[in-house]
Amino acid sequence: MADFDTIIIGAGPGGYVAAIRAAQLGQKVACVEGRDTLGGTCLNVGCIPSKALLHATHMLHETQENFQKMGLIGTSPKVDWTKMQGYKDDVVQANTKGIEFLFKKNKVTWIRGWATIPAPGQVKVGEETHTAKAIVIATGSEASSLPGVTVDEETVVTSTGALTLGRIPKSMVVIGAGVIGLEMGSVYARLGTAVTVIEYLDAITPGMDAEVAKTFQRILTKQGLAFVLGAAVQSVTKARKGATVSYKVRKTDTEATLDAEIVLVATGRKPFTGGLGLEALGVETGPRGTVKTDAHWQTNIPGLYAIGDCVAGPMLAHKAEDEGMAVAEVLSGKHGHVNYGVIPGVIYTTPEVANVGLTEEQLKAEGRAYKVGRFPFMGNARAKAVFQAEGFVKLIADAATDRILGCHIIGPGAGDLIHEVCVAMEFGAAAQDLALTSHAHPTWSEAVREAALACGDGAIHA
Repeated sequence: MADFDTIIIGAGPGGYVAAIRAAQLGQKVACVEGRDTLGGTCLNVGCIPSKALLHATHMLHETQENFQKMGLIGTSPKVDWTKMQGYKDDVVQANTKGIEFLFKKNKVTWIRGWATIPAPGQVKVGEETHTAKAIVIATGSEASSLPGVTVDEETVVTSTGALTLGRIPKSMVVIGAGVIGLEMGSVYARLGTAVTVIEYLDAITPGMDAEVAKTFQRILTKQGLAFVLGAAVQSVTKARKGATVSYKVRKTDTEATLDAEIVLVATGRKPFTGGLGLEALGVETGPRGTVKTDAHWQTNIPGLYAIGDCVAGPMLAHKAEDEGMAVAEVLSGKHGHVNYGVIPGVIYTTPEVANVGLTEEQLKAEGRAYKVGRFPFMGNARAKAVFQAEGFVKLIADAATDRILGCHIIGPGAGDLIHEVCVAMEFGAAAQDLALTSHAHPTWSEAVREAALACGDGAIHA
């Protein structure tokens, strides 16, 4: 008889959610985690601590830029970096303790240590081997780097090191203009750091709607970030006071260098599956080391499943959570489901950027007929009242059926506003359905309704 019904390897967003859901559905569950705290990269050194710093520095920006406009006169606050780091750590600790409580509440066994899978149905942690009817790999991902770039997490750092710098640097080069690079670049730019972002492609935020990306870059530039686009980083050389980044501009084939106290490598992430013993088991893998699975998240080895960042798809915490719930339901004899066409993405800068569904560029490539409704936040009374009127909502619908195909938002509260459209898309709603839905006034959400109206006979306030 197996020790457990299911053993989950990894206690990040996918793993701990899978463990809790499986336990709620009546399974005897264990979760293996080698960190001292639960929550994985996202909670410990990713999503949550970065949002704490983004919030703190946004408040600083508000005092510097907008308080006097509202009649709030006084001395601007000084930054106590040690206290700000303490605030960030307190936020993380409160959340990790919360997951630990949920494990106890749902009777999930936390096996502390790093796991290997010596054989199907077996998980070895230290000197002990545990057996289970099913094993779920939820080990997440780790930061990737570039040839010629050695990370030491002191001068040349990943997002992990960027969250715990001992001081606020005077200068920083960010390699990669994706979500992580722009969020952390924004944090330090608000703190007074001279930030330059180098991106290999000719536009920031690869894969984002081009119209939104262009507006986003313009706003970030106004906030103090500098951009070098279409440039390939050749090397990073440590110096006495920082590092030198050598790069080549691809169009002109010219070489140049940038010096900075800190270099942040934000070139993406890769599956973290080393040491599990997957090769010896014969587990099939795909591009960049992702674990191949079927429609029910099972690998080619019966009883072995995988979810989250270590499988194909966007490396997002909420996508991992969705898969965690779904695989737990599958293993409990239920129908687990994830709609990969309606997984939102959010960048938590100021303004926020959010998207779901298809972009104009994708629809053009597919040759599909579509229509677009746009509405600027400049026409939204609430946005103007709080000095956050930059940006817009862009809703895309099928030209013939009016069915919503995608939405792209840059502006206040974008990360929350996008979910109205997610729900609409889950139910196959038309733009007219949003247009005919009452939205409270004054709220930012009215901009979504106005964009839906613009897909039809026209927005009211634009």
